[in-house]
Amino acid sequence: MRAVAFTRSLPIDAPDALIDVERPRPEPQGRDLLVEIEAVSVNPVDTKVRRNMPPAPGAMKVLGWDAAGIVVAAGPQATLFKPGDAVFYAGAIDRDGTNAEFHLVDERIVGPKPASLDFAQAAALPLTSITAWEAMFDRLDVRRPVPGAANAILIVGGAGGVGSIAIQLARQLTDLTVIATASREETQAWCRDLGAHHVVDHRKPLAAQVEALGIGAPAFVFSTNDTGAHLPEIAALIAPQGRVALIDDPAGLDVMVLKRKSVSLHWEFMFTRPVFGTADIDAQHALLSEVSRLVDAGTVRTTLAETFGTINAANLTRAHALLESGRAKGKIVLAGF
Repeated sequence: MRAVAFTRSLPIDAPDALIDVERPRPEPQGRDLLVEIEAVSVNPVDTKVRRNMPPAPGAMKVLGWDAAGIVVAAGPQATLFKPGDAVFYAGAIDRDGTNAEFHLVDERIVGPKPASLDFAQAAALPLTSITAWEAMFDRLDVRRPVPGAANAILIVGGAGGVGSIAIQLARQLTDLTVIATASREETQAWCRDLGAHHVVDHRKPLAAQVEALGIGAPAFVFSTNDTGAHLPEIAALIAPQGRVALIDDPAGLDVMVLKRKSVSLHWEFMFTRPVFGTADIDAQHALLSEVSRLVDAGTVRTTLAETFGTINAANLTRAHALLESGRAKGKIVLAGF
């Protein structure tokens, strides 16, 4: 089967940063599904793994942690899906990725593809939906109020892939006032179109901008990027006893700035459940099933922003480069081989 892999950690402008390869078609065991991949999307985790986690000498690794496709075979213990079912999912970081014609995935982290979306539109959603859902409802517990705080959430990086779905979930599933950050006119308009009540500029001091909104100190902050730089402003603007979640990888984090307000800090890593096989691993199946239902009900929409053509090394290289530039909005999707 065709696939796209890397053998060394190289800058994306290196000629062989990503390469087209042939791999054996895998066979499902246990609760695995074998999925014929129709479309994939690209996430920052793809670029981080390529840069920082080289395969062993002589080995190769297939990237990709978002897919939509059709089940072609199921392991003997699989009960949730059958051959012919259309699915979408984000996979597991400790297994081969989705940039391949066929892919194995544990059915407990798979959801039914929204019937109202094509495969490319559906592939934009799984990883970011899981991340945003877990961050807001499992980690921040946004349905539990913070006494005296404004019933509001600040989403840092609102135009990114995670921010784009987080705005929608917060707006559609809660009564929170949604404040997003974006720095360009284009991305600010994107956030408003997705449902943000307010948009502030993360290139300027955040605390003063949030205070100027006149709604009070937010109960929650969901930081999707550059948390290390933003944390002092977050500490200044958040309500006492507020809750902060983050998903990025700051080189250092001075959490002492949160102590005076008794602010709690929550990490969200959407691969925790599949990597550790947690007792609640099937929560990802449940939440993707709910996202699928919300999409088909017209409550949530795809965050696909650009389609980069078929799944091959050249097009994935372009996608990695755009993500690394920091100028992407929404999701980049590739479809077909």
